[in-house]
Amino acid sequence: MSAYTIVAGGDSRSFPAGDAFLAGATAGAPVAVYIGGAKPVADTTKTVVLVELRHEFLGEHTGETNGEEGGNMLGFARFRNGDDAPSNLIELVRQKNTPDAAIEAARAVFEAAGFTVAICADQAGRILDRLIRPKYNAALRFLDEGLATQADMDLTCRLGLGYPDGPIERVLRGGLHHHYAATKALFEVYGTPAYAPARRAVVAARRHRP
Repeated sequence: MSAYTIVAGGDSRSFPAGDAFLAGATAGAPVAVYIGGAKPVADTTKTVVLVELRHEFLGEHTGETNGEEGGNMLGFARFRNGDDAPSNLIELVRQKNTPDAAIEAARAVFEAAGFTVAICADQAGRILDRLIRPKYNAALRFLDEGLATQADMDLTCRLGLGYPDGPIERVLRGGLHHHYAATKALFEVYGTPAYAPARRAVVAARRHRP
């Protein structure tokens, strides 16, 4: 089963205008996908209700009950490096007692649309942001401290590690203000220095304010 309907509250970071996923929706489908800040509605008549997440927790939409939460509402985020085009990876957020049937229905929708799906717990940063944001912060701090130039760090990662791009060129291309928002959310939850927004990200975020 891969039919889904979309409820949009505004622009979606996961599925920007023109994305094929938007065109594939059908009215009245058994899977509801809430995007662009649309407020999700609990609906037990649906096989699964999917909520697009930014930096918030799924529990903010479902409520939490002594560590035993879980129903047919799941969160998701299509990984995106700032203003770059969205990637092909969907991080699907479950809770402790989320039914397997709801997880599999969500997975089927996204995989039928050509995405790769990773299942994760309702934790700040999910999987990718928790892994990569400290690396971006470290590179930015090395630059601030004069330990290496941007060109040298990026070239080392491309040639020495086989990366398609270096950490600084990647985070700059996506937008340092986006990196700031992600690391700020992580730091507020975990409080570890590796997640504290780097100075250059703070500057970019302040300059980006309207």
